[in-house]
Amino acid sequence: MEGKRKTLTQLFIPICLETLLFMLAGMVDTLMLSSVGDQAVGAVGTANTYIGIFIIMFSIISSGMVAVMTQNIGAGRDGVAYQARQLGLCFNAVLGVLMSIFLFSCSGQILTVVGVAEALHQPAETYLRIVGGACILNALIPIMSSYLRAFGYTKEPLYASITGNVVNLVLNAVFLFALNMGVQGVAIATVISRVSNLVIVTIMGAVLVKAKNNPERISNRAVLGQIVKIGLPSACETALYNVAMTLVIRFLNQMDAQGMNVTARSYTVQITNFSYCVGAALAQANAIMTGWRIGAKEYDECDRGTRKAAIMGVIVAACLETVFAICSGWIMKLFTDDPKMIALVGKLLAVDIVLEIGRVTNLVYGNALKTSGDAVFPVVIGAVFMFLCAVGGTYLFGIKLGLLAVGAYIGLASDECVRAIGMCLRWHGGKWKEKRLIQEEN
Repeated sequence: MEGKRKTLTQLFIPICLETLLFMLAGMVDTLMLSSVGDQAVGAVGTANTYIGIFIIMFSIISSGMVAVMTQNIGAGRDGVAYQARQLGLCFNAVLGVLMSIFLFSCSGQILTVVGVAEALHQPAETYLRIVGGACILNALIPIMSSYLRAFGYTKEPLYASITGNVVNLVLNAVFLFALNMGVQGVAIATVISRVSNLVIVTIMGAVLVKAKNNPERISNRAVLGQIVKIGLPSACETALYNVAMTLVIRFLNQMDAQGMNVTARSYTVQITNFSYCVGAALAQANAIMTGWRIGAKEYDECDRGTRKAAIMGVIVAACLETVFAICSGWIMKLFTDDPKMIALVGKLLAVDIVLEIGRVTNLVYGNALKTSGDAVFPVVIGAVFMFLCAVGGTYLFGIKLGLLAVGAYIGLASDECVRAIGMCLRWHGGKWKEKRLIQEEN
């Protein structure tokens, strides 16, 4: 098929630009909301964290679907790849409706239970009710975008993201500055922009990918079993990470009554997202190629490609994070004039240099392991070190030793680095070569 078997660079650049645009949407929201106040920024950042926690079930299907689709495409079975998408779409649509109803109805109770700082509670509830109530969009967009990417069409999801970002920017300006709607306006703009994104990727998938015409099919139970085999462990890892981040944010909220530490974390995340998007794009691009190569039994090429992607990611992350740390004072003046906030974010960005090096290594090797079929190991290592280092480190360094948000970031960095070492060792051990999903179908 025309769209598949591209190079790492051909896949990486559009995915990176798309991820960057997604990150820019969040940064635009933060920049515009900073005109309302730091508390609005902290509220939206906190609400987004909890939205992520409650939509992790979507990743059971979407992450497993990518592995199944790419391996079958690599083996020349495009019809089975289409079958995997259809099953994923049906599952996530039903789950998305249920989660949307839950988040819309229970947003206030959720924030009360997790202990959000009092000053952030009301705006966070408003954002969570609107954006969380539309989380079915978060269920469907990854399915349709992944379908295009699995067949090598990475520019089309990029076009959808560009359109969504333009819509988000325009509507943010209208709702914030013309209608003075504050957090509510930003939430509505976010939902409308995601609707436009979904419409575009759905139409392009139907027009460009002709896998539906391929007659090859296997039983739905077999395909769903393969998806769940990868997706369930991957979702468990995501769930563990989000639970760990919930505890970290809870500790951050306990550090001061005004939400300064959790707000500093929100600003820091918005800045470091530029570095993260490179690692995430490399991981996605390499995961697609990993699936193709394993489906075609090209194991040596798969090994070399993954090492190359990891090295590229580490170099770029180290360089970008160093620049962010050095220029933190100037960058933060775009968001706030509070000297205490500027100084705190500068310290967090310095620690984040180490954190991002570990994270990009985790992303590349972790995604490659999952796509190969070796999805259990990342869960096991994550279950230990996310809580031991990230959560435990936040409590020890941040609260007990009084380092506050800086201590939290020391704990987070140690978690990423320890898990990165484990992922590298697992990959170099070669067990992933025995995990090919479709070997029993040949």
